[in-house]
Amino acid sequence: MKAFNNSKHCEAGIGNGKGLTFFSAPWPARLRVSFALAIALACQGAFAADDAEKMALGKKLFTTAVPACAVCHTLKDAGSKGTVGPILDELKPDSARVSKALYDGLGAMPSFKASLSAAEIDALAHYVSKASGAEK
Repeated sequence: MKAFNNSKHCEAGIGNGKGLTFFSAPWPARLRVSFALAIALACQGAFAADDAEKMALGKKLFTTAVPACAVCHTLKDAGSKGTVGPILDELKPDSARVSKALYDGLGAMPSFKASLSAAEIDALAHYVSKASGAEK
């Protein structure tokens, strides 16, 4: 068996520098599957942590952005009972729709592009879409 190296030609740093990767190399199938599962599980934990952080930031921004979303919108997860904007639990907007409204404003809702960063808008849109049940 050839030793692996970290040449610039290796895919994801795992290969022999000649276009073969760990998954196409002559390793036993059981070892390839075990390795793939280990990577998938490690990544899943990282994504879950990122999702939890994004949800926490989004929830915080829902009640603290100026003006706060909670003043106008009802969202059960945030404990808000606004009566000006739509009830988000019923509307169930996806993150793209929420992002567009945050960037551009919508009706009486102002744009938040001058007061929130792109990452904050992304977190807030993610939170609203998941908390309202639009996305899982």
